[in-house]
Amino acid sequence: MKTLTVDDRQLAVNNLISAMKEIDPGGTHTGLISSHEAVSYAKNNMIDVAFLDIEMPDMNGLVLAKELKTLQPNMNIIFVTGHMEYAYDAHKLYASGYLMKPAAKNDIMDALENLRHPVTRTGKRVKVQCFGSFEVFVDHEPLVFSRSRSKEVFAYLIDSHGAFISSGELIGVLWEDAGNIESRKSQMRSFMADVRNTFNNVGVNDIILKERNSIAVRVDAVDCDYYRFLEGDARSVNMFMGEYMKQYSWAEMRLGELTML
Repeated sequence: MKTLTVDDRQLAVNNLISAMKEIDPGGTHTGLISSHEAVSYAKNNMIDVAFLDIEMPDMNGLVLAKELKTLQPNMNIIFVTGHMEYAYDAHKLYASGYLMKPAAKNDIMDALENLRHPVTRTGKRVKVQCFGSFEVFVDHEPLVFSRSRSKEVFAYLIDSHGAFISSGELIGVLWEDAGNIESRKSQMRSFMADVRNTFNNVGVNDIILKERNSIAVRVDAVDCDYYRFLEGDARSVNMFMGEYMKQYSWAEMRLGELTML
């Protein structure tokens, strides 16, 4: 689940995020103290549930809710406030919940169980196929990379299972003969940027992690047959027919490991 908490008091934000991390440890829980920052965030990030304070100085929570619902109509809004007099206005906005401060963990859980737009917590927009040919799907549609090398970069990140991979390692994998190293570095920077942009263009903004001159895939953001195989999922084990990312020669080493399991 992806949640956003907005309150002009940092302590209130921290308390709610702490509760959400206990309730949904595998989710993404973001906190902001500015309504305007929240609107900017919603333009680039999918949000399942927004917890909004009502009395805020730059833009009150009722106005913010309207802005957020304009950007993402299926977003669930839960107001968290110390003032009961706003309950009627919140109801008119078709809010999913109205919690009094300080919001207790059990009350938050009850609100999440009765969302106007239920969230499938285990659902993931990105599905990755490693067995057979390597393919990527977003919302069940094939994801088209503008460059075949960019797709191969992402394949290697998937194969690396969340480890940060440097551009130097990627160059060594993608080209047996590095040739002009400076030219290869420039090309690799383009491929790495293209991977991020490809996902950003379909509204998936949190799958690629960046650290200095290295990138990694966030493994909990993808539904991957290879990852499920490693977890012992019976269906995925049965799906493995001795082929793994067959279009990439570097994947043969991983194939050998899988056949030994």
